[in-house]
Amino acid sequence: MAQYFVIVGANDKPLFQLEFGSTARGPDSQEHMNQFIVHAALDSVAAQLPASRDMYLKTVDKFNNLNVNAFVTNTQTKFMLLHQLRQDDTIRSFFSDVYELYIKLVLSPFFNPANPQPITSQAFRDKVVQLSKRLA
Repeated sequence: MAQYFVIVGANDKPLFQLEFGSTARGPDSQEHMNQFIVHAALDSVAAQLPASRDMYLKTVDKFNNLNVNAFVTNTQTKFMLLHQLRQDDTIRSFFSDVYELYIKLVLSPFFNPANPQPITSQAFRDKVVQLSKRLA
């Protein structure tokens, strides 16, 4: 089963997407279904956010045997992971490490917080892929 990770901006605009743990590409890929499941879970994140003080919201939605976990920054940027794992501590650690990478990216003088653009940095992608290997 492939996992799907996405960073969604405060205005629900996808900033970064990564599917890992699968070799399926092309017509057999589940990427569009994964996108649909994760973006449908944004409503659950919005509902749970006022009641939570923690940045890590754990499992916010389920679809069949898939779980969607979320991590929300103080700027309302959402990190979301679609998976079948049962390792809550590993997922929390993954989110924390990606958040650290994201902060380094945001601290760039070229980053515009008023209008964030999709993350195209190959170095960022490579580091997230490296971190994702812990989830397998």
